[in-house]
Amino acid sequence: MKENLKTLLLVTVLLSTYGCSNNSDQSQDQQADQTQDEQTEQTEDQQADQSQEQQIVKISNSSEIDSLDNHRSEATETGKMLDQIHDGLVDYDTAGDIIPALAESWEISEDGLTYTFHLVENATFHNDDPVTAQDVVASYSPLAGLDGEEPLSSKWEVVESVTAVDDFTVEIVLESPDSGFLARTTSGIRPEGYEDQANHPIGAGPFKFVEWNQGEKLVMEKFDGYYDQENMPSIDGVEWYLMEDSSTAMLALQTGEIDITNVSLEEKETLGEEYNYIEGPMNMVTVFGLNHEFEPFSDERVRQAMNHAINKQELIDIVFQGEATELGSMFSPVMELYYQEGLQDKWLYDQDKAKDLLAEAGYEDLEFTLKAPSHAQMYADMAQVIADQLGQVGVTVNIEMIEWSTWLEDVYTDFNHEATIIGLTGKIDPYDVLIRFVDGYHRNFINYNNDNYNQAMEDAVQEIDDDKRIDHYKEAQTLLADDAASVFLADPYRITATKSHIEGLEMYPDEKLNLEDIEFVNTQ
Repeated sequence: MKENLKTLLLVTVLLSTYGCSNNSDQSQDQQADQTQDEQTEQTEDQQADQSQEQQIVKISNSSEIDSLDNHRSEATETGKMLDQIHDGLVDYDTAGDIIPALAESWEISEDGLTYTFHLVENATFHNDDPVTAQDVVASYSPLAGLDGEEPLSSKWEVVESVTAVDDFTVEIVLESPDSGFLARTTSGIRPEGYEDQANHPIGAGPFKFVEWNQGEKLVMEKFDGYYDQENMPSIDGVEWYLMEDSSTAMLALQTGEIDITNVSLEEKETLGEEYNYIEGPMNMVTVFGLNHEFEPFSDERVRQAMNHAINKQELIDIVFQGEATELGSMFSPVMELYYQEGLQDKWLYDQDKAKDLLAEAGYEDLEFTLKAPSHAQMYADMAQVIADQLGQVGVTVNIEMIEWSTWLEDVYTDFNHEATIIGLTGKIDPYDVLIRFVDGYHRNFINYNNDNYNQAMEDAVQEIDDDKRIDHYKEAQTLLADDAASVFLADPYRITATKSHIEGLEMYPDEKLNLEDIEFVNTQ
């Protein structure tokens, strides 16, 4: 499982307004425009020539890297970048199916407790050291707390031991069955004894680290010694540019400064057919999170009122230009097999019912602060829509926009908030989506606690029978909806635009960006 949590940015349109002038002014303006066009064309030509020669793909990212250490990083966008550097024992394809990576094969014991992985024997790290079973032990032991320290991930606490059977065989033993464990071994393998991952990460992935200019860009180059020669990248390198302002990224795409960025539906229409696009649901749950430790939201009636007061379709139309799927629980229909249908109809938009519930609970004049991360325009837009809609039922919402790093610390880590807005990225295993609201989980930022939910999740992760496991996950989704745990809003569509000379980019069921797939075309 990818440990990183991810946020993806939907952006606004850059508009230019032109006025009238006399003929002389028009002539001068035309000359100026022509000169500007020529300069722009020259700049684009120069950039195109350079890209064609070196085949460097340039990509925008909307939030700063939180850590170059893949064991420490929390941000989804950072994980998307670090995934280019690190390969795990396994990987997954566009359908979310597990496929081999550094492990060419594996077996799982009948009781579901013992996983035996057989490593490829030709893999090396970027420092040319061979990848061995001992590196797997060194990589996964800290995650599970087997190195004498606190586990770096609660999802790995089920691991009892990680053992190198021989140079290329690893045995992982679990304390109890965990149906989602195999997906967690997508976590990257690092060289044993290397202690500088936070400054100069080294892995065995298709790209190796070159430099990071904080606040500007991250540079990688193709690793010529990559073990998976069939999937060797055709490009020579990748540069990730920090562009927190969406209009900056849009303009950079148009001028040729970058090759790939995410755009809104309106921006796609503005860009036109000269660009390539991949698009579809993001497998993200945008949520108006209600902290149950904050007294009004500990009252189920108040949470129900919040659900009745929010017009989700209006929010989708305003924030996402209609391009999103309405949700009713902590799950996207992208993961069709596990998705419980119909929950979006549990709490229908009804302002009168919202007012009645607030009055019944004694909160006719409810006021609270909503903290939202400021690095993405969609969160500001969502917060404003929610504040406006709640204002119509007599609720006062004080919006507090905070920096992304502050949100991660205050809300996501310390649970220091009354309410929040966030997009929770999807995973390839349903347990990793729904564990967020298990009591005691370190990312349960709404402080949800329902014994039946906790039990359903425990039953799901230990269940070997596929049909029964699916039923447990559907039960968990239903409980979240029944309890009005928060207001689950929508799964936005993702639109990624690329320059016309970039092809092969595919959409995955999470935020993964597989740069091994892409290639330069029509570069002559």
